[in-house]
Amino acid sequence: MTRYIRYSHGTAASYGILEGETVRELSGSLFDSLQPTGVTHALSAVKLLAPIVPGKILAVGRNYKSHLGTRPQPETPEMFYKPVSSLQNPEDPIVIPRDATDVHSEGEMVVVVGRKLSKVSPEEARDAVFGVTAGNDVSDRNWQNGEKKDLQWWRAKGSDTFAPLGPCILAGADYGNLLLQTRINGETVQKQYTSDLIFDIPTVLSWISQWVTLLPGDIIYSGTPGNTRRMSPGDVVEVELEQAGILRNPVR
Repeated sequence: MTRYIRYSHGTAASYGILEGETVRELSGSLFDSLQPTGVTHALSAVKLLAPIVPGKILAVGRNYKSHLGTRPQPETPEMFYKPVSSLQNPEDPIVIPRDATDVHSEGEMVVVVGRKLSKVSPEEARDAVFGVTAGNDVSDRNWQNGEKKDLQWWRAKGSDTFAPLGPCILAGADYGNLLLQTRINGETVQKQYTSDLIFDIPTVLSWISQWVTLLPGDIIYSGTPGNTRRMSPGDVVEVELEQAGILRNPVR
């Protein structure tokens, strides 16, 4: 297994491989023959960034039975977009926007696409996963479902800082059976294995690719389990994906 990070050191942003508390700097991009430069840094000496800047972000709604409540199980993956501008780095704040009154965290496994996919089968999609990381599909419930909800979830799920991502991309793991946990101020509020997804990752990627071409670096938030909880300024939210690390963000 390999853990890729994106980080800044001084004024430069680079990719690296994380080995314990050591960062091994890489040159190039994730999908273009990465090469070690020989430079190393202590993890404590770098600023972690969102591990990838994707071309597009898609997300799956209602993809764990534990999250459905009384709603029927969908027949196909239910997709929506989040804007790239909603990305947030590990340790940087989730900012509750003006007029938002019921902002929830949604811990999720996020898939990083490794090659171009267009109209592929689930079997073909299976080998196209570059890796996975942790994400938080931050959502304002009133803008999403309230009496005066928006026509689309453009701000309910797309406001600035509503897509924390990281800390690292885990490559080479069995992403179909990882423990996903969300904690608010140290209290576990979500806990489930990714094996419980209603639509597994190959199915989701194949479904998307029938209409929207996926490109290397695109990411898909794969769904959140259980019940979610409202966040308040001063909270600290942690999304932990087994073997991929802990995505930690304060709320302000």
